[in-house]
Amino acid sequence: MNKTPTQTPHSLSLFADNETNLVHKPELQDADLQYYSQFYTAGHATKLYHSLMNELSFNESQIQMFGKTVSIPRLQAWHGQAGLTYTYSGTTLTAEHWTPTLKKILEDVTQYCSHDFNAVLCNLYRDGQDSVGWHADNEPELGEQPIIASLSFGEARMFQMRHKQDKSNTWRQILEHGSLLMMKGKTQKYWLHQLPKTTVFKQPRINLTFRKIYA
Repeated sequence: MNKTPTQTPHSLSLFADNETNLVHKPELQDADLQYYSQFYTAGHATKLYHSLMNELSFNESQIQMFGKTVSIPRLQAWHGQAGLTYTYSGTTLTAEHWTPTLKKILEDVTQYCSHDFNAVLCNLYRDGQDSVGWHADNEPELGEQPIIASLSFGEARMFQMRHKQDKSNTWRQILEHGSLLMMKGKTQKYWLHQLPKTTVFKQPRINLTFRKIYA
């Protein structure tokens, strides 16, 4: 379960140096996205992956779906400013304190995104059968145009998006080890996203989605 993700031999610095060649900004209707394939170099991302595995206490969460209580197909942890709560699909999470690794990643993401994040939802996808279905991060406490900073560590997985009004308008991206995906502007209002299941064998993946909760 804790297999070391692939490392790049000469990845010695914290961030990738050739940012211009690594940042992709897809031109999508009603969306503002930025994908940075190597926000962290592979070597540093691997160190963070193992630190997160050691520090975070992932739990099996349950949500309300069609009037029934069901377990979600992934493990979660919710961290942030003391006392912050986050409610979605009938489930309310109360923030645990920032761990040392989460606090350092928070500083890096805040500096890069120029946004004051105060919480992070941590998801552990144990294998290819762990997933998250179509949804938008549009809960009221996130504000009208939330900025979501999504970091990936471990196994690369396919991320899919589709327009709410035009389902033929889609976008997909493999989220790589050490990558950062920023979603902002009207993205959550007009688009849904998911991380689908796959029958291909997959090692664990940790996904951190930093956000600002407005009390």
